[in-house]
Amino acid sequence: MLRRALRLAVDPPGGVSIEALRALARDDATEWDIATTAKHLGVSPHTLRYYERIGLVQVARDAAGHRRYGAPAVRRLVFLTRMRTSGMPISDLRHYIDLVDSGQDTVSERMDLLLEHRDILRSRIAGLQLALAATEYKIAVYQEVHQP
Repeated sequence: MLRRALRLAVDPPGGVSIEALRALARDDATEWDIATTAKHLGVSPHTLRYYERIGLVQVARDAAGHRRYGAPAVRRLVFLTRMRTSGMPISDLRHYIDLVDSGQDTVSERMDLLLEHRDILRSRIAGLQLALAATEYKIAVYQEVHQP
């Protein structure tokens, strides 16, 4: 029972799909409006406007002044939304984007920032896997008790 709980905590059903991320990291000439972009990224239009307002992403406008999200903007937003989901603070994201916009000379500093964030994520994931294993174990115990 404990072995199964630990396996489920480390190897979730369905696994982790890199394809879902690749599907978002488009490389075509199509431009999306704000609603379509928000839907594909799983965020609100308000979030996209906020990211633009604080300088995390630059978005083109059409003749009517409506936002048009091209592939480069969407790729950046995919990264930003994944980093926010992982808990990276806006201040770190702003610093990272400032480094990116400053050019190739900042690659080592960007790498340092991402390595530090990766260490934080690994620690959180380990803690969450332990919590999940404990939950799976308890569920298995209750299922065993309630089976005729």
